[in-house]
Amino acid sequence: MWGIIPAAGNGTRIQPLAFSKELLPVGSRTDESGAERPKAVSEYLVERMVAGGATKICFVISPTKSDIVRYYGGGVGRVDAAFVVQPQVAGLCDAIFRACPLVAPDEPVLVGLPDTIWFPEDALARLPDDRLSFLLFPVDRPELFDAVVLGEGDRVKEIQVKQPGARSHWVWGAFKMPGRVLHELCKLWREPGRGDEYIGTLVNAWLARGNQAVGVRAGERYVDVGTLGGYREAVQLLGGRP
Repeated sequence: MWGIIPAAGNGTRIQPLAFSKELLPVGSRTDESGAERPKAVSEYLVERMVAGGATKICFVISPTKSDIVRYYGGGVGRVDAAFVVQPQVAGLCDAIFRACPLVAPDEPVLVGLPDTIWFPEDALARLPDDRLSFLLFPVDRPELFDAVVLGEGDRVKEIQVKQPGARSHWVWGAFKMPGRVLHELCKLWREPGRGDEYIGTLVNAWLARGNQAVGVRAGERYVDVGTLGGYREAVQLLGGRP
């Protein structure tokens, strides 16, 4: 199973930094020698993907983010790491689909955002392998995220992308799908007149063609560490957990 991590963005909301925002130290970890070390924010997502079954991690990076290659180039624990370059920042969809050549149609894929921290750690394991499924988290201000409106049987009716007055307080924090669905979405995205920036608008178009996705309300806490306020919230969240 692949885990795809789009890490090509500029991180303008939390700049200036002297390194890629995905390597922002948040909390700590214990290395193999038993010493305590700073922990990069993206490591939380990597750990959660591995707990969800990922055996390979693909980082999609910009040409300027060689520090991510240095940090993860030796692999991620027992998991191999691959790197794909997005030549210029062109939105989340473009970044995700850069990994398509690596993914077989029958291979499950996990996708998450590297500047987020969420709980529980094993939530990705609760997503089904055979369909597009979104891991959902309750938030107080859904208009800042992509709110997911569910219908009967937890089927996704609509994804409201940063929409004021969102009709759901559940937002997606990560998602999973078979490789064939990744390729279907990529094919739709490449149609004339599309080229969506956000995955939500693309999925809405995919659903309108008779396809189905589900939302799994297994998330408990979700923090976007891409802002200074989010960074402070993440530090507080981690400090309050055993």
